Amino acid sequence: MAAKTVMEVLAQTVRRYPNKTALRYKEGGSWHDLTWKDYEQTVRRFARGMCALGLPDKGFVTILSANCKEWVFADIASIFAGTVPAGIYPTSSPDQCAYIIGHCGATCVVVEDVKQLEKILEIRDKLPQLKFVVMIKGSSQQKDVYSWNEVLRRASTFSEEDLEKRIKRQTPQDLATLVYTSGTTANPKAVMLSHDNLVFTAEAIVNQLKIGKDDAFLSYLPLSHIAEQMTTIHGPLNAGYDVAFAESLEKLPQNLQEIRPTVFLGVPRVWEKIQAKMVEKGAQASPLKKKIAKWAKSVGLRCGDDHEKQNALAYKVAKKLVYSKVRTALGLDRCRIQVTSAAPIGKETLEFFISLGIPLYEIFGMSECSGPATISYPGQYKLGKCGKSFDGGETKVAEDGEVLMRGRHVFMGYLHNEEATNETIDEEGWLHSGDLGELDGEGYLSITGRKKNLIITAGGENVAPEMLENKLKTIPEVEQAVVVGDRKKYLTALLTLNPEAVTMVGQHQTPINAKTVQELAQCEKFHKYIYGRIQELNGSVARVQTIKNFRILPQTFSEESGELTPTMKVKRNVVLKKFVNEIEAMY
Repeated sequence: MAAKTVMEVLAQTVRRYPNKTALRYKEGGSWHDLTWKDYEQTVRRFARGMCALGLPDKGFVTILSANCKEWVFADIASIFAGTVPAGIYPTSSPDQCAYIIGHCGATCVVVEDVKQLEKILEIRDKLPQLKFVVMIKGSSQQKDVYSWNEVLRRASTFSEEDLEKRIKRQTPQDLATLVYTSGTTANPKAVMLSHDNLVFTAEAIVNQLKIGKDDAFLSYLPLSHIAEQMTTIHGPLNAGYDVAFAESLEKLPQNLQEIRPTVFLGVPRVWEKIQAKMVEKGAQASPLKKKIAKWAKSVGLRCGDDHEKQNALAYKVAKKLVYSKVRTALGLDRCRIQVTSAAPIGKETLEFFISLGIPLYEIFGMSECSGPATISYPGQYKLGKCGKSFDGGETKVAEDGEVLMRGRHVFMGYLHNEEATNETIDEEGWLHSGDLGELDGEGYLSITGRKKNLIITAGGENVAPEMLENKLKTIPEVEQAVVVGDRKKYLTALLTLNPEAVTMVGQHQTPINAKTVQELAQCEKFHKYIYGRIQELNGSVARVQTIKNFRILPQTFSEESGELTPTMKVKRNVVLKKFVNEIEAMY
């Protein structure tokens, strides 16, 4: 693959499909379309407007906003203008915003609205390098704060010729974007990705998955995350497919039915929530429907992703009676590729969906390798495995079990942190992921845990908690599970409850009467039920992996209360520190 800049890729796509839909957004209850020609024109105008306001020919721009089309325009326009964009999660605190803006030395911040602007105004005196702020929605009388439309109007005072000079001085090896890690421990690190990192990876994935201009994608995850940037920005730039922006996470089910994407990315928590809803709904079905569903699920699990088996009569009947109806209800009736990524997913959840004719294709990767390292897709799929390296990338497992990657997708290093860069990329160019895994004889990767999460019991046994946590989350009433036991005699677990748990237990054979999740967490009868379910799960693992005790927490984990990252991964260190009393009580 020839090395190209992001600007060259966009120009190429606009030449191919000038009048084809590029982006879709909902406004006033209706969906509106923007073409690739519209896309390029808006990007160039916004870039010129920022330059007119004093954006330097080098430097950084930060974007503090929820997922929307303007996020994408601001990101690509910053690159066009010769600066480097960096996303900030919209749930970040003012201090977290100050760290990122100060760390990269951003001269401009693009904010979503007044709420996000207030964070910047609170910390502005700590950021002497910040020249101006742009608001996507609304306006402000504050000094050096400009509305979106004002920036577009300023474009007329900065020429296309001068913008072109900034574009042409950039090379494929130049820094194109920063992705700040979630910061599950200390301050986040700034992952530096070049034009070639982004373009090469997007092209490789699009080619391998056979994604083209006629595909459709629904964007809803934070665009500060590399997985969403790859699927919402760089994948479309390469293949020309259209992207629709979900109105919100709450409206995702409705938007899925409206857009009916052909490719859909869900983090494990999204798939787990869909699973829980479907299990709850299935429990209310008639005896006949339950019997048909049980038969269809056994057929789906047996046939899996095997196209020869799927042509069998039983699969076709099950598809007509069950699978097609499930897909239509979810808005996935056109979907060819359902992806799960960004965190480990339980085998039980994978089996649940494949039993309904919906194989979830696992992708393994990290920000430091531009997103994906190994991929699964139709024809390259094994249940519970993360696929194989894509063309142009290498993956291997070190002697200590750590997964390593090498190729053009591996990042340039961490900004202002040479020590961490040298710890992460070795002398032979291998990126050390920090994940533990295994490669089978055909090159399929399975992830077994995180090196830093590995529990070493008092008896010297090594236990990866992720597998056990995924098993615990198959209990319908359980939302999150954190397994504990480092330097302890046995393993225990902290559990949080599904918000629907009260409804679920009311439908048990012997109903449990509780009106709130808090009441349920204190209910002795419910504790006995959970204990019984854990005992069942203990029968499927080695003795050293059995859970001996548990505590049900009365509150759920959330990003706001600090236990979850923006991509819904549990911050294990935060949980262990926050609930130290509950943990000690179990021992």
